[in-house]
Amino acid sequence: MAGLACGLTALAASDDAAGHATDNPKPPQITVREAPIHTTPIQMDVNMVVVNVTVTDPYDRIVTGLDQSNFQIYDDKVEQKIESFSTEDAPISVGMVFDTSGSMSDKIQKSKQAALQFFKTSNPQDEFMLINFSERPNLISGFTSKFENLQDRLLFVKSGGKTALLDAIYLALHEMRKATTNRKALLVISDGGDNHSRYTENDVRKANKESDVQIYAVGILEPLASRNRTPEEAQGPSLLSELAEISGGRMFSVEDPDELPDIAEKISIELRNQYVIGYRPSNLVRDGRWRRIKVKLNPPRGLPPLQVYARTGYYAPTQ
Repeated sequence: MAGLACGLTALAASDDAAGHATDNPKPPQITVREAPIHTTPIQMDVNMVVVNVTVTDPYDRIVTGLDQSNFQIYDDKVEQKIESFSTEDAPISVGMVFDTSGSMSDKIQKSKQAALQFFKTSNPQDEFMLINFSERPNLISGFTSKFENLQDRLLFVKSGGKTALLDAIYLALHEMRKATTNRKALLVISDGGDNHSRYTENDVRKANKESDVQIYAVGILEPLASRNRTPEEAQGPSLLSELAEISGGRMFSVEDPDELPDIAEKISIELRNQYVIGYRPSNLVRDGRWRRIKVKLNPPRGLPPLQVYARTGYYAPTQ
């Protein structure tokens, strides 16, 4: 395992500092990078399913340096043969869904900073799309690799009106079909539930399952004592969390807007440190049914418990 270069240095250092014995042989080593988080999209062509996988340690830091032998993948509980495995930082298409409703008035500036921080940590080959929403979604820009253009347009966005969160996510998933890269992600920045959409939660759930897009959500929440002001606001965070989990992404809950730029940077780093696993399903029936995916990890001995994030399934083709 020569490729597992820098090994759990952060964890080992903490053990030494605490005075624990270090006489035992060192365990196999992996690289642990700060700025954690996770996710995975999936694509289905005629014969191949591709799943993006993120692995984190107990401190929620990204774990890199694992190889194909450390993974098993199951399709409807049947283990599959891994046909392709890579860890390259391939270009990615990112759609940003930005809440500008009235309730965001005191958080809008920090949210803009978070969006700009995400753009700054991008690669030249990446492309971005920007949607803002209040009472209705607005496509500010289709996909472009010149994030400076989005940056300029975002600066003039103001808050006001109700919250059509579901409509915005539905539009974003539709626009993501126009992406030119194989890896796709949505970053949703919002402070809560929907109170003005035409599309329903079920509409958005279905669109999410049918897409090859992973969703990251940043929920800017009120303090717990005053959070559940309406049924919609109470439901909002759990819906975002569900959508993110299905897609292999993650939701981050924030009470302090000052944390937003750091979280945006973490998500960007995570998107660039994923394992990409491809397999040809042994079930060749083209029945259009939802098939569940399960990724299991067999880490090198001596490592602490690791967390795996991956898309939960896909629809089989119909023809």
